[in-house]
Amino acid sequence: MSAALARLLFARVDIAPLVLARIVFGAMMVIEVIQFFVNDWVGRYYIEPSFLFTFPGFGWVRPLPGTGMYSLFAALGGLAAMMALGLYYRLAAIAFGIGTTWVFLLDQTHYLNHMYLICLLAFLLAVVPAHRAASLDALRHESSEQTAPAWTLLLLKGQIAIVYIYGGIAKIDGDWLAGAPAAVFLRGWHLTAPLATSELACRMFAVSGMLFDLLVVPALLWRRTRVLATLAAMMFHLTNAGMFSIGIFPWLMLGTLPLFWPASASRWILARVRLLPASAPDLAAPSERPRHAPAITYALLAYASVQILLPMRHWLYPGEVNWTEEGHNFSWHMKLRIKHATLRYTATDRDTGDTWTIDPRTQLTKRQVDKMGNRPQMIRQYAVELARQYAQAGRPHVEIRAHAISQLNAHPPQLIVDPSVDLAHEPFTLAPAPWIVPLGAAWARQGGSPPTEGE
Repeated sequence: MSAALARLLFARVDIAPLVLARIVFGAMMVIEVIQFFVNDWVGRYYIEPSFLFTFPGFGWVRPLPGTGMYSLFAALGGLAAMMALGLYYRLAAIAFGIGTTWVFLLDQTHYLNHMYLICLLAFLLAVVPAHRAASLDALRHESSEQTAPAWTLLLLKGQIAIVYIYGGIAKIDGDWLAGAPAAVFLRGWHLTAPLATSELACRMFAVSGMLFDLLVVPALLWRRTRVLATLAAMMFHLTNAGMFSIGIFPWLMLGTLPLFWPASASRWILARVRLLPASAPDLAAPSERPRHAPAITYALLAYASVQILLPMRHWLYPGEVNWTEEGHNFSWHMKLRIKHATLRYTATDRDTGDTWTIDPRTQLTKRQVDKMGNRPQMIRQYAVELARQYAQAGRPHVEIRAHAISQLNAHPPQLIVDPSVDLAHEPFTLAPAPWIVPLGAAWARQGGSPPTEGE
C-alpha cells in the first residue's frame, strides 16, 4: 500500500458528518417503517399475495408466517431508532441491514432504487464508527471521540456519488434526451402540467436532469460551487418529491448532502442541539496507521470495484436495457421509462392436447401484474410457477406461453416475449434470453408470430 493512499484513507477527520448521517438515517428509517404500518403496506405487499417474485437464487427468502411480517417491521423500526440514538449501534445497524435486505429480496415487483440504497447504507453505517460521539453508546462507555479515519467518510460519500453519476450516465439515452418520458412526468404534476405540451420544455427538463446528476457531486466537492450545488440539489429533490410517488428517496438524498459539506457545518448543526461541542477537534497531530490497515484498504477497493462494475453489466447484453430489463436492476436507472403492458398466458396440456387461456389477474395483485407485464424474466418466472401448480394438480406436461404486448415511451406497442416459446421450461440464465423480442422487431409490432428459418 502506497504512503499517499495510506494518508488519504487513515488521516483523522472530524466525526461530526458521520454522527449527523447516523442520526438522519435512523430517524428517516423510523418514519419509513411508520409509513408501512399507516398504509398497511406490510399486509398488502407481503402477506396477501399468494405468489411473490423472488430474486434468482433467493427463492428461500419467504415472508414470515402469521403476524411475523408485522413483527419484523416493528423490529426494524426499533432497530432504526437504536441507530439514531447510537444504542448498541453496530449490532442494531447489522440487524437492520439484514432485516431490510430480507424484505427487499421478497418480491422483485417492489424493487426500488432507494430500497437498494437503504440496504447498502445500513451495512456501510455498521462498519463506520458513527456511534463514538453523541450517542448512548458513548454515554455508556463514558468516552467520546471527536475524530474518525478518513476512509469512513469517503466510503459514504463514494456510495452517494455512484448513485448520482450512474443516474446521470443512464440519462444519456435517446428516449430520455428526446423528452419522451419528461412529457408524461410534467403532465402528472399540476405545477408543471402546462409545460408538458412544449417540446422545448420537455427537452430542457431531460437535459437538466442529466446534467444535474453528472455534475452535482463535483460541484458539491468544490468550495466555489458548493452553495449553488446545494441549492440545485434541494430544488431537484423537492421537485421530485412533488412530481413522483417515490417515497422517502428525495428526502434521503437531501439528508446525505451534509456529507459533502465541510465538517464544520455538521458540527454546527449538532452543536445547536447540544449533541457535540462547537469547537472543532485538533486534526494536526499525526495519525497512526492501524495494524489492520491493509485489510481495510483491500476491503474498500473490493467494495468500490463491485459498486463501479455492477451498474455497467447491462452493456454486456444486446438491445435496449429499458426494454429487455436485462441488467437493469442495481444499475441506478431511475425514472427513465414509461411502460404499459397487456398480458395473457396460454396453457397447453401435451397429454390431452387441450389449450386454455390464463388471466394472471385472478391470482396476482394489480401491482404485480402491471410490473410483470413489462419485465420478461418475471413473465417467465410466473410461467414456471403456473406449470408447477398444474403439475401439483396432476397435469405434469403443461406448456405455458405468454402473449405480452408492451409499450416503451413513445415507441409503438409490440410483443416483448416470443409467444411461440414454452416459457415454463426456459431456465433462468445470466446470458441474454433468446426469447425476449428485440425492440422494433417488425413481426412483433404486428403482434404476429416470429419468422421461420429462411424468411
